[in-house]
Amino acid sequence: MLVTIETENGVRTVTMNRPEKRNAMTDEMLTELTQAFTSQPDAQERVTVLRGAGPSFCAGRDISQGMLVPIEPVFHAVETYPLPVVAVVQGNAIAGGCEIALHCDFVVAAIDARFGMSLAQIGLAPTWFLAKKLLEVAGPVGAREILLLGDPLPAQRMFDLGMISRLASVEDLDEVTDSIVQRLVSNAPLSLKAMKALLLREMTFRDGIAHEDVDKLVSLASSSEDAVEGKKARLEKRSPDFKGR
Repeated sequence: MLVTIETENGVRTVTMNRPEKRNAMTDEMLTELTQAFTSQPDAQERVTVLRGAGPSFCAGRDISQGMLVPIEPVFHAVETYPLPVVAVVQGNAIAGGCEIALHCDFVVAAIDARFGMSLAQIGLAPTWFLAKKLLEVAGPVGAREILLLGDPLPAQRMFDLGMISRLASVEDLDEVTDSIVQRLVSNAPLSLKAMKALLLREMTFRDGIAHEDVDKLVSLASSSEDAVEGKKARLEKRSPDFKGR
């Protein structure tokens, strides 16, 4: 199993379990994550904690593996899960790892964690759905910084931009997380469900904006020669030679 699930005292812990690859997401892992967040909570559950095994949270999509399973349904499943989801981030949360964390209701990060969306550095672009989430949590300044530059941002910068909920030392990460989790557990579950649904519905106003022309630009970038070169260069650990075509 690339995703493990444990439940205790109303807290369900979902762990991405591929530490030897920094929890980079394969098709199999994406399928398991989607199943974990599309199943209905049991009666005892109050909150879900999302973690990565080992020193890194998630390095994003494993581009060395097959990419048949779309990644967006995972983010949507996490975002729309009926109860609160708390991401616990240590090490790196890159590309899809950054996105899945930001689709959680709370992000608690170790002070040495880094968040990055390096799509521009490998010739790709985010979809409307993913860019909308970044704009919601970061605002225009933060979204431009994390997308257009593409360099990983330290946890402190993410906190300053309002993109994560809490910072903690590496030693205190679990304690700080537990303080949030226990507060959620003690709150009224029907209230939590109602509030999460309310906030989610009120943030969907951008979905109705026409964006077919933007989708074409994203598709053009993602299917370009530059995208092929960018992914190849990343795997070969060298600088890409982009041609703009």
